[in-house]
Amino acid sequence: MKLFDLLRPKAVDDALKERVIEALRRVYDPEIPVNIYDLGLIYDLDIDDQGRVAIRMTLTAPGCPVAQTFPAQVARAVEAVAGVSQCKVELTWEPPWTLARASEAARLQLGIYP
Repeated sequence: MKLFDLLRPKAVDDALKERVIEALRRVYDPEIPVNIYDLGLIYDLDIDDQGRVAIRMTLTAPGCPVAQTFPAQVARAVEAVAGVSQCKVELTWEPPWTLARASEAARLQLGIYP
């Protein structure tokens, strides 16, 4: 087996992961005008070699009015990515979300400076 053959699957996985992250960056929190990825709502993102994506995410508050429908919206956005065969989204409340999970860019966008 050649070194290129060993490296190729990893490069493909990384490219698919980047496309999934870009799709997540086009989904915005319904209450805060920042995308869910940079807001830190995505806790885990796993992709297997068959293009199945598993996401564990939270919302900004347990009483969020879109808690029932938002995971399906996220799954649809990810399933539209070339190379994704399926997406399952699990909603969790542990650990609770805080603004500390948001990226620096998201905090700047919200006018919160470190």
